[in-house]
Amino acid sequence: MEKTCYFISDAHLGINLGNYKDREKDLTSFLETIRTCEELFIVGDLFDFWIEYKYLIRSDYFNVLNSLYNLIKLGTKITYLAGNHDFALGNFLSDTLGIQIYYNSLIKNIQGRQVYIYHGDGIVKSDFGYRLLKKILRNPLNQKLYKVLHPNIGISLANFFSGSSRKMLSHWLTEEKLEEYRKQAKSLLKQFDIVIFGHTHRPEIISFGENKIYVNTGEWIRTYNYAKMENGNISLWQWFPDKPSLEILPKQKE
Repeated sequence: MEKTCYFISDAHLGINLGNYKDREKDLTSFLETIRTCEELFIVGDLFDFWIEYKYLIRSDYFNVLNSLYNLIKLGTKITYLAGNHDFALGNFLSDTLGIQIYYNSLIKNIQGRQVYIYHGDGIVKSDFGYRLLKKILRNPLNQKLYKVLHPNIGISLANFFSGSSRKMLSHWLTEEKLEEYRKQAKSLLKQFDIVIFGHTHRPEIISFGENKIYVNTGEWIRTYNYAKMENGNISLWQWFPDKPSLEILPKQKE
């Protein structure tokens, strides 16, 4: 196995996004190219909606789930940090596929560096409404009640509400609010060497001096972003189906 770790987020698979319908096929191609990596971190919202039924797995998730399972069989460890669309990850991912799941942040020593990883939902101070909604959606009793609905109804409802959420998010992410993510990362970098967020769909890598790095993994919808960590060094990239990846150079901040 190569001593390389990869980080991806925000593919929102399962929702029809028009011109970006090939992202599932392209993601499976990408996963094939990293098949000898040591670990893959999914930093939330790989799926646009996931709630696990006892006897049902969505057919439009099959190819990517199969690719992830193939990676695990080859020896890659996969860690999944739940995002705001992954509110009901269940035993299928952990017990059947072998993916390790975390519902909040993860602190881990990777290649000798202390790394803080979190999807990023709820960071903005004014987003108290979402923080309340998160508690409701993650409540086990509420999830059991939701599963009483026929899957065709439950999934259709979830697609409707996640679409509304996505429209709100695109309007909500002003430069001022993106700066809150940077400030939060800078604060965390007092304790950690590297901070990794997703959620914003805005890829960026920022050096705050003394080898302290903030990375946002962007998204896998239009720009196909991923972060890569080798020998303790992290970098941010854009993947293309038909040509070499392009590195996104870091910005410098005080």
